[in-house]
Amino acid sequence: MSLFRRGRGGPARVSALEAAAGTGHGQSAATPSGTSVLLDVREADEWHAGHAPGAVHQPLADLASGAALAHAAQARPVVVICRSGNRSRQAAELLSARGVEAVDVVGGMRAWAEAGLPVVDARGGNGTVA
Repeated sequence: MSLFRRGRGGPARVSALEAAAGTGHGQSAATPSGTSVLLDVREADEWHAGHAPGAVHQPLADLASGAALAHAAQARPVVVICRSGNRSRQAAELLSARGVEAVDVVGGMRAWAEAGLPVVDARGGNGTVA
């Protein structure tokens, strides 16, 4: 089954482990190699505290204002993540309406960290989910 199957009434939702597999992240993946990009839509302070290695950062407010999708995420399927899953759901719907193949992560970075997946801070050290 495709990670990017269409859900009822909008983009599909995936678990943190499905997101990690689809974006090439693993328990020790320092440089993800998946075909999909992990797009973190949290605010800058949340991103700096802790994010998935190799994720692309673009706050939801930026996307909602009509800004173009970050260059590193263009022309690729997008797995959208936030802290708990609310903003990522909004972003996935917005991106899907623009024709981007997008899903969001249920439980967000909290679920990501709980699954034991890597979280780094702005300096590349161990991060926390803010």
